[in-house]
Amino acid sequence: MAEKKEKRFMVVSNETPKGNVFANCLVLVDRETGVNYLLASNGSGTGLTPLLDRDGKPIVTSVYDE
Repeated sequence: MAEKKEKRFMVVSNETPKGNVFANCLVLVDRETGVNYLLASNGSGTGLTPLLDRDGKPIVTSVYDE
């Protein structure tokens, strides 16, 4: 029997900007590294970027189970 593989990314925030039903912003955390990413989509475009602190370093949070 195959082992159940844990998902690498988890969604910690999911927001839709007010007044725009086609836009969506997700904050994802990489379970292996703890690095936070912003995934933004609007209509047919999508962008992904790491979230940075004021010093330009990636925001890293403790990885935890849902």
